[in-house]
Amino acid sequence: MNDNVSGISRRLMDSFLQFERVQWRQRSLVGLKHSELLILYTIKCKAAPDGPGIKVSELSELLRVTSPTVTQFVKNLESRGFIERGRDHRDRRACPIKLTEKGEATIEKALYHVLKSFDGLVEYLGKEDSSHLILLLGKVSGFFDEMKRQSPLF
Repeated sequence: MNDNVSGISRRLMDSFLQFERVQWRQRSLVGLKHSELLILYTIKCKAAPDGPGIKVSELSELLRVTSPTVTQFVKNLESRGFIERGRDHRDRRACPIKLTEKGEATIEKALYHVLKSFDGLVEYLGKEDSSHLILLLGKVSGFFDEMKRQSPLF
């Protein structure tokens, strides 16, 4: 392997590993874990406000986790009043999920806090570097998605 490429690859990998140290996924925000907020955010984005809601299977596919995992989160969030399940009269197994007023208010509050922290990052980096970072991170995501499709080991 070319030492120059290997050195750059090592530095790039180390840079990505620094994000693990930040541990932003382990922190709670507005009293909810990252995974719970991600479910609420996904419901907010994918379920039409006046529509029936989103199914567990759809959430599972969007979040790339198993349906039983999503079901456990849904039960927990429902018992705490953040979401509600509707009824599908055509298919009793399909219970569309929607945010409650409490869930809507909570995700809005969380989004406000997250966006404020990213406002700080944009201010720190500047608009030009922030725009460049957005472009690069999009390319990084595309690269790793392609690697995942090509190799079951990745």
